[in-house]
Amino acid sequence: MRTTGLAVIVAAVAVMAGCAGQGTAARAPVPAAGGEPGGEVGDVPEGDGSAAPESSADPESSAAPVTSKPPGGKGAVEEALAGLSMEEKVGQLFMPVLYGPASDTVSGENQARYGVGTPAKMIAKYRPGGVILFPWADNVKNVKQIVTLTNGLQKASSELPLLIGADQENGQVSRLSPLVTDIPGASTIGATGDLSLARKAAKVTGTELRALGINLDFAPVADVNINPKNPVIGPRAYGANPQKVASMVGAAVSGFHDAGVAATAKHFPGHGDTNVDSHTGLPVIQHSRSQWNKLDAPPFAAAIAKGVDAIMSAHVVMPKLDPSGDPATLSKPILTGLLREKLGFDGVVSTDALDMAAVRKKYSDGEIAVRAIQAGVDLLLMPPDYPEAYQAVLTAVKSGKISDERLDQSVRRLLTLKAARGLLGKPPVADPARAERVLRSAEHRKVAQLIATRAR
Repeated sequence: MRTTGLAVIVAAVAVMAGCAGQGTAARAPVPAAGGEPGGEVGDVPEGDGSAAPESSADPESSAAPVTSKPPGGKGAVEEALAGLSMEEKVGQLFMPVLYGPASDTVSGENQARYGVGTPAKMIAKYRPGGVILFPWADNVKNVKQIVTLTNGLQKASSELPLLIGADQENGQVSRLSPLVTDIPGASTIGATGDLSLARKAAKVTGTELRALGINLDFAPVADVNINPKNPVIGPRAYGANPQKVASMVGAAVSGFHDAGVAATAKHFPGHGDTNVDSHTGLPVIQHSRSQWNKLDAPPFAAAIAKGVDAIMSAHVVMPKLDPSGDPATLSKPILTGLLREKLGFDGVVSTDALDMAAVRKKYSDGEIAVRAIQAGVDLLLMPPDYPEAYQAVLTAVKSGKISDERLDQSVRRLLTLKAARGLLGKPPVADPARAERVLRSAEHRKVAQLIATRAR
């Protein structure tokens, strides 16, 4: 039976990852006030990379501490949820790009896209759940500038702190270069065969992101690159062997959690066997259910077993998993049927960027947002027409097309992620002087060099 195949995947990966139970593991909490994510980067044990690292006496090897103890438990989440209006709940579902190097910078792009000039005013107007940073949006100049920006964004959303994300995979996709340590990409890490290095690499990256005020990374890549002609994944993946990739992904999730940063496994249900780039076209992958179970599912099951915070959807069509012709981002059979019900994931499901060509071929930007939520998505990443998408979702909630219960499910998941990362209390404040010391530290550069040496 189909269910049996997926159950075997989850059980096998759980054993491989050292998970004691089934379903989604508890997400590692962010340290309390003044606390540090445990251990120096070099303290991660050898082996499967799953054991907790020892405590470190070196304050510079860890991320910037949060400024208040994160409120935990369902009570704080339910209290925050009850305090949001319908409009604010809808806002939580969105993670846009905001333009400019500071929260009070006036930008024509902001004015054109959101009707206000500055990032801070956009946050006040729409109350988004998060923001993602990019160099091309003028968000990345230098260390002090990024810290000032993230602190300013959090100050603008002081009632409910933001998820601040980055697409920092390392290697080919490195949005914060050259400011951060030049950690080799996933294929190089995979070539070492050393899970402890996968964990150390993720901890280095997570530590540096957190020092900058970034609390969510859209990494690791969980795709299995079985098509050598793949134009979009390639060296971004840990390799072409599903079990090897699964082990590496699980170790990387642990590394991000060691640093107190949220991790995102991508791109579900798998983007490894395509010869079309979803940024410019719509890939179609003809994997049967049994092939998907064997080739694509194991890394996502491994991430779930390690308590991954979020999973990003792929703008790919898998007609043998869903014959509708819709990409996975808009597919309820894939996102709800496979990811939630079969793999047991109850964390945040994020779309890939909604400005990509693959997801915009059939529907308007507003309908895409509505259909994504109906399919099982919680976080709408980078909608190209934010007002249209926001208004479409709000209208769908008011009309009952998206039920209040369905809206609350997604907002509750997002708030639970925020609680796990210390973002339901006072907004976190990053320290620019500390960030300068943490980024590209000697300890971090040593890890990068070790990976490069072991991969030869």
